[in-house]
Amino acid sequence: MNNLYQFFTAKHIISGAGSLDQLSEHLHLVNKKIASAFIVAQPALQRLGFIEKVENQLAEKGINTFTINKIMPEPTIQNIEDVYREIAEKEFDLLIGIGGGSVLDATKLLSVLKTNDVSIRDLLSGNQIERKGIPTILIPSTSGTGSEVTPNSIVTIPEEELKVGIVSKYLLPELVILDPVLTLSLPKSITAATGMDAFTHSLESFISNKANPISDMFALESIRLISSSLLEAYHNGSSIEAREKMLIGSMYGGMALTSAGTAAVHALAYPLGGKFNIPHGEANSMLLPHVMEFNMDVITERLVQVSKAMGIDHSEESKEKIAEKVIEQIEEWTKELNISQNLNEFGVHESDIPHLAESASKVTRLLNNNPKQLTIEQMKIIYRKLLP
Repeated sequence: MNNLYQFFTAKHIISGAGSLDQLSEHLHLVNKKIASAFIVAQPALQRLGFIEKVENQLAEKGINTFTINKIMPEPTIQNIEDVYREIAEKEFDLLIGIGGGSVLDATKLLSVLKTNDVSIRDLLSGNQIERKGIPTILIPSTSGTGSEVTPNSIVTIPEEELKVGIVSKYLLPELVILDPVLTLSLPKSITAATGMDAFTHSLESFISNKANPISDMFALESIRLISSSLLEAYHNGSSIEAREKMLIGSMYGGMALTSAGTAAVHALAYPLGGKFNIPHGEANSMLLPHVMEFNMDVITERLVQVSKAMGIDHSEESKEKIAEKVIEQIEEWTKELNISQNLNEFGVHESDIPHLAESASKVTRLLNNNPKQLTIEQMKIIYRKLLP
């Protein structure tokens, strides 16, 4: 555990069922004078009427709105820059991102592209974001990424078949609205994948080399909330109580990773998304038990604490057995959530393993957080565990 650590997150967070209905009442927290706003929307939320609800509230305040819904899942550099070109010449005082993690990540990048003379490729090459972006409001519609409270944005680089993170304090929003009503209509598959993604954020943050008292607090509470509500949200999607626990748990996971960072699970997941378009949450779910098993001998004590947060009965068991139960529970979840454990189903074959391991080895920002160093050969072994 580090002796020095820091924590920062979104400026204001409004939470609770129906909180989206009060969006206009909180605009003063963002900017006292808003003439026009750009809404970056998830297409499904337009069909469900949530975007219209936002547009109507802004119109009642005399605010002009423009809406765009062209952010793709796991957005590429090209996708975000194409969207930016559409809005670059327009004048607006506020950006509102409403959707899943991809929409939220893209909204944060669009905000800083508007105020900084820099491209996304510049940022990926090491250039820094020097100025605050256009004020943003982020409204998640899934319980997975925690992007609404992190200084991170993830983009896909197709030519490198990899996903990479851009990190800056200037990517944090002015206001977050957490309304579980937006998540009630999520399909079971997305509930499962995003829920396991949030759990992965918290577990990896807790075993990270940069774990600290602040990140531990958020990580353990996230694990507790998700463990007690994930299966209920999956089987009974209309449960507002389960959906709210998942949404708060996801946010806490984002807060944990903001301070401690994720580790090898995410590093190995990025090439699976970049080359084979495996959804991020599913890739994390597949890799999580195997990476934890690799780390087992150095994280046993930490997993004992995790087991308590997960509600696992461990009376009269050795610490090693308790830690194993954590991994067993994760494996049982993935089966019940119908998350594949076979990379062949996504077109991955043995011949792809060397390239995947080589690509993952380049994600040093995350690999350095892992409590055990992984060689390329060890990464290959982990990937092969997901082949029949």
